[in-house]
Amino acid sequence: MQFQFTSFADFLMMDGHGIYVWISYAVTFAALTFLALYPWITRRRIQRELQRQQRIVQRRRKVTKERMAVVESA
Repeated sequence: MQFQFTSFADFLMMDGHGIYVWISYAVTFAALTFLALYPWITRRRIQRELQRQQRIVQRRRKVTKERMAVVESA
């Protein structure tokens, strides 16, 4: 079996085309990583927003109950 490149440095340089090859690999890896993580990030953001809205509703209910108790006791 004969290798195409004589050394690791030659492999990285790929006869002067290495920069284009490695950049394309990096862009592809970044895009695939983003596509894999985006649904997870979006889900976490939506969950935080729903929790925030639930806290707001709970506070409003508590304030309403307190006001009703004050009105009934008066």
